[in-house]
Amino acid sequence: MQKVKLTDELSFSPIVHGLWRLADWNMNSEETLKLIEACLELGITTFDHADIYGNYSCEGLFGEALQLNPRLREKMEIVTKCGIKLLSDKHPEHKVKHYDTSQAHILKSVENSLSRLKTDYIDVLLIHRPDPFMNPEEVAEAFTRLKTEGKVKHFGVSNFTPSQFRMLSSYLDFPLVTNQVEISVSHLHAFEDGTIEQCLENRVAPMAWSPLAGGQIFQAHDEKSLRLRKTLEEVGKELGGIELDQVMYAWLLNHPARMIPIAGSGNYNRIKAAVEATKIQMTRQQWFKIWIASTGTDVA
Repeated sequence: MQKVKLTDELSFSPIVHGLWRLADWNMNSEETLKLIEACLELGITTFDHADIYGNYSCEGLFGEALQLNPRLREKMEIVTKCGIKLLSDKHPEHKVKHYDTSQAHILKSVENSLSRLKTDYIDVLLIHRPDPFMNPEEVAEAFTRLKTEGKVKHFGVSNFTPSQFRMLSSYLDFPLVTNQVEISVSHLHAFEDGTIEQCLENRVAPMAWSPLAGGQIFQAHDEKSLRLRKTLEEVGKELGGIELDQVMYAWLLNHPARMIPIAGSGNYNRIKAAVEATKIQMTRQQWFKIWIASTGTDVA
């Protein structure tokens, strides 16, 4: 697979493997290592984490597996996030779920992530959610310190609106390399709020979380899901009889914004199907056929 260039020094695989449910897959370290190796063999080199995933456990599970073969680290890009504080038995000091983008918390989160992931550096650190109490000067100071110390190479955000992205960027001496947002055939908000246009304007490749709409389309019986499922089946047949999930991935991958879907599955066949979708060429009419099925109305 041809990698997606984010900067002169950083490229991602066109499919990212998401580890947010790693703790639910009930794998031991050897099994997790085999999954990592399988992803790398498929051409997936980018792995997406967050400090809070699995009640603060998924980074550690990944790190324990990686420790079994540390040389794999140089073959991958690790993305992780910080900024959310969960109510957790591991953090009894958290009395309410909230956001924390203070310099102290960002620095501490990175140290914890480095320790759990068993690595000396993080390729990309994202602010997980927009923080209404954010002091962008503190975020910029934390990012600059982490970059200078070599602990984080690049920075980005997740779930930021265009104005929030632009605001934080104005405090930095280096560019934010991505915005990880929810995008799927069923969730078009990133097209409606200007996020996709901003990514195109700034040459920023967005990461797409929940690219399969949480699996809702496969089982829901509401009007929109039924309409989308029917259309996806039709387009799948037109494309040679491919599965619905591959049509959904291809719909994102064919967009000129260079969207990077996150495949959050522990099932090898499902991961492989996502990789195979990178080869699918969709026509403009097929793309709009799915768009119309999602919006429920013809374009003007």
